Amino acid sequence: MTYTVAIVGTGANPDNPNADGFAMAYRHARAYERLDNCRIVACADIITENAREFADVFDIPAGNVYEDYEQMLKDVEPDIVSVCVPPVVHADIVIGCARSDVVQAIHCEKPMAKTWEECREMVRVCDEHGVQLTFNHQRRFGGPFRKAKQLLDSGEIGDLQRIDVGGPNLYDYGSHLFDMCGYFTDQTPAEWVMAQIDYSEENLQFGVHNENNAIAQWRYEDGVFGTASTGDDSTMNCEMRLVGSEGTIEIGVGDGTALRMRTDGGWKTQDTNGDSIHGPKPGLVGSAVKLAGERLSFLPTDRLLPSAPSFIDRAIEDVVAALDEDRKPELAAENALQGTELIFACWESARRRGRVDLPLDIDSNPLEEMVNAGEILTAPPTAE
Repeated sequence: MTYTVAIVGTGANPDNPNADGFAMAYRHARAYERLDNCRIVACADIITENAREFADVFDIPAGNVYEDYEQMLKDVEPDIVSVCVPPVVHADIVIGCARSDVVQAIHCEKPMAKTWEECREMVRVCDEHGVQLTFNHQRRFGGPFRKAKQLLDSGEIGDLQRIDVGGPNLYDYGSHLFDMCGYFTDQTPAEWVMAQIDYSEENLQFGVHNENNAIAQWRYEDGVFGTASTGDDSTMNCEMRLVGSEGTIEIGVGDGTALRMRTDGGWKTQDTNGDSIHGPKPGLVGSAVKLAGERLSFLPTDRLLPSAPSFIDRAIEDVVAALDEDRKPELAAENALQGTELIFACWESARRRGRVDLPLDIDSNPLEEMVNAGEILTAPPTAE
């Protein structure tokens, strides 16, 4: 079956030197272009010139370029919609697409949404309308992470006892890390969370507050513990650490190693099939062709050496295949919901100054509420 695809939130062309953001719509579109059973037919963006430029790049008819995504849904009735807007408006658009009753699948960027209530409501409405909802936690398809899961499942480090994660923050970057925790624990539910945060300097990313530093601990129902350390003063020397009864696996080590394991001796680097933690790495031939292309603009480097599929390419391929095969996708919304609950629970624990038992019994964004109430400093205190 061939699926028609529409993009909401094109953003600016990444080839434009004045563009900001990560051009996620362009990455999604290139992933759909790789698939024989997908055809990009429409796009929408509140900045019309961005939508028009996107349409030019991906050969979308001028009549299928919209400012209003709801009008696009009525006119075009796409099978699949990729939502690439900032997270503060994820819920409104995802719910609107689901309630249109013309969309079969929605693939949304991460993090899920601005509040815990919005996260749950997106999943509920899509379930109610029979819409496949996925979130773009593409690291599940990366070589270092899949190899680590293979090593863990085969018992190379014994029984999993603890997962440690470290990164810039709990929410924006951390959504990937918490999602991977779910991946490595086979989506085992967590029982409780305990955390503390620092927010001494304003840190807004795509309209959502992110703490400056955090320390967190949580426990899964099977007894496995998790810890997180975020910010410039993170205690981690890697992005993820799997601690087992007989060894340790580290992913994204500070020295550039993608994956290493230690059991009864020193660290041993593991084969990740050419992938770093962020995507496929070009080999010697690929690097040479890329360099030649930069120096000789007329050289058709994409035909000389087609690029390996990115993690997003692989993720969207599974999203479409799951729809086609009527099965649960690897990036299913309930998986994202489980990881996101830990994020909001960390902030709620900091607000309560104590342990938070799960499931989480709030609807709001605790960090935003603390900032708005003046309970957290948003600037360093002035010395008198």
